[in-house]
Amino acid sequence: MASLKELKGRINSVKSTQKITKAKQMVAAAKLRKAQSAAEAARPYAQRLAQVMASLAGKVTVSGSSPKLLAGTGADAVHLLVVANSDRGLCGAFNSNIVKAAKLKAAELEAQGKTVLFYLVGRKGRAQIRRDFEKAIVGGFDTTTVREAGFNEAEKIANELIAMYEAGKFDVAHLFYSKFRSALVQEPTVQQIIPVPAPTAAVQADAVTEYEPDEETILVELLPRYLRVQIFGALLENAASEQGASMTAMDNATRNAGDLINKLTIQYNRSRQAAITTELIEIIAGAEAL
Repeated sequence: MASLKELKGRINSVKSTQKITKAKQMVAAAKLRKAQSAAEAARPYAQRLAQVMASLAGKVTVSGSSPKLLAGTGADAVHLLVVANSDRGLCGAFNSNIVKAAKLKAAELEAQGKTVLFYLVGRKGRAQIRRDFEKAIVGGFDTTTVREAGFNEAEKIANELIAMYEAGKFDVAHLFYSKFRSALVQEPTVQQIIPVPAPTAAVQADAVTEYEPDEETILVELLPRYLRVQIFGALLENAASEQGASMTAMDNATRNAGDLINKLTIQYNRSRQAAITTELIEIIAGAEAL
């Protein structure tokens, strides 16, 4: 059985940890409001841009002269998985869930005989992917030097991916991130970003809008911007999801610390009472001996 001094030291240690988790929870809650607002504000623009892209693509006959980001390479052999993680921990299973989804997709593609490559954004999650796919990692983007990843970072990532695509290093690119639903729910999401997915039948039927200049000329300018916006949206969704997961994880940690403190306090009081009782018995026994 632990001594009274050891129990008291452990109680103080857990209390210190509880203060840290409580502070981290409050910080995450404050950051969540800002990150959630940014993610929700970006969704309508991204959705509308996707509709415009689909409308334009639906009016273009894809051929060898079409923009490569739309027409593709004509092959489906090499797939690049762009995995977006955070740079900080203490956010529950947020990063692990994204990595798990990427690994499942990689296993599925390899089972089909495809070559799988990885492009990693963020620091967390790299070790997990490196353990199983070290030789498949062909690039990445370091976000530790920025406080909050924004459009500038999304533009740099998109430009690098486009350069790799035009160099023929891959045929299809998939983006993995966590879509923010609520502080309790963050949904790992996969999205094909290169080449731009074909429009739905409903959008193809739309023939009301006329474009000037021609659709292919607009697509040449709009496709890179579309890619940047999709990556930017994923970074914003990730930021909100990270804070939501962190707030929930730290709340659970604070509650668990409180439960542990209660259990240790009860154990400490019982040990103290036992020690006092033992001392009284010894005093009484000594008095009777006299």
